[in-house]
Amino acid sequence: MPSKATILAVDDEPRVLKLLKINLEPEGYRVLTASDGEEAIRTLESELPDLVILDLMLPQIDGYTVCRLIREFSAVPIIMLTARSAQVDLIHGFEVGADDYLTKPFSVAELLMRVQAVLRRSKWPEEIVARQVFRTGPIEIDFAQHCVSVSGEPVKLTPTEYRLLTYLALNANRVILHRELLRGVWGPEYGEETEYLRVYMRYLRQKLETDPANPRYLLTQPGAGYMFYQPEAER
Repeated sequence: MPSKATILAVDDEPRVLKLLKINLEPEGYRVLTASDGEEAIRTLESELPDLVILDLMLPQIDGYTVCRLIREFSAVPIIMLTARSAQVDLIHGFEVGADDYLTKPFSVAELLMRVQAVLRRSKWPEEIVARQVFRTGPIEIDFAQHCVSVSGEPVKLTPTEYRLLTYLALNANRVILHRELLRGVWGPEYGEETEYLRVYMRYLRQKLETDPANPRYLLTQPGAGYMFYQPEAER
């Protein structure tokens, strides 16, 4: 069976690495393993995997730090693997660049769903890449280059931040309901994870808005969803 994608699994528990391998390899994935952060960085640099499944609790260098280090040189999708599901852990993981979470213990079905969803959204349709540059006020999105700038200064976004911003921009001036936004950005398997939206919208406002507490462009429709406001005069 040809390999669908190469996945780097990082965990200091051999049984977890074995569990990941025996469930992912029969699905056609090539699975590499690392038991600590330093080994993970070395393997990532040499093997260029398509996805990283990264345990939060690692010896010496924790998963948060490894994720942040990876984001300094790579946009590879990262699923954070954790035994904790507290809101603060989720927020911290997204803050350093994780794309999704998988909480231990997890089912095989959930593992495969998360892997498939994250890999799928890492690929960009040609019709989006070919779009003209989007401009409103000081914000500019170059779809072909995957670049975002504010007042001419480049803004560094994580892959998920960029995907969310792009979805909002392509639907400018329309309120997008929570469920639609989650499915459009994260995938059809999602719909109830509204905390993802709250966290990421806050990050986007901090990076793009002059006054994040009183946003002009990235607006909330209470109880419904979000909208990228593009005034006619600022296009």
